[in-house]
Amino acid sequence: MQLEGNVNIKAPRAKVWSFLTDPDLVSQCAPGLQSMEVIVPDKKFKAVAAIGFGTVKLTFKNDVEFVELDEPNRVKIKVHGTAPGSAVDVMSEMFFSDGADESTDLKWTADIVIVGTIASLASRLMGGITKKLTGEFFNCIRKKIED
Repeated sequence: MQLEGNVNIKAPRAKVWSFLTDPDLVSQCAPGLQSMEVIVPDKKFKAVAAIGFGTVKLTFKNDVEFVELDEPNRVKIKVHGTAPGSAVDVMSEMFFSDGADESTDLKWTADIVIVGTIASLASRLMGGITKKLTGEFFNCIRKKIED
């Protein structure tokens, strides 16, 4: 599944970059996050998050890695998560550019692959759930950076 979106954040690019590349800060906005642990600073971390698909709720253990950091222009992130009988792989990129009035335009993409027992259920519900969760995530990010 391919997802993409654009967000304008009323803050300079350096501030947005610093927030979005800091796992401790980003984790404050991750829906369903139960725990986060930095393994290699500025490179790898582990996160445990629960997500609901209708009446089914799964807890995924995720390995997250910054694959590429081109400060302050682009970030590429790889995630591999597992839950009982299921797995998810995500490759995501964020592109930062200067917006009007010292704001930052953020374009993001995500390629998500879900396999296992949750895959058929997720395929029916994923679009709506993903839209809701990414909306919550970026609204939280915007609020925390702009305040």
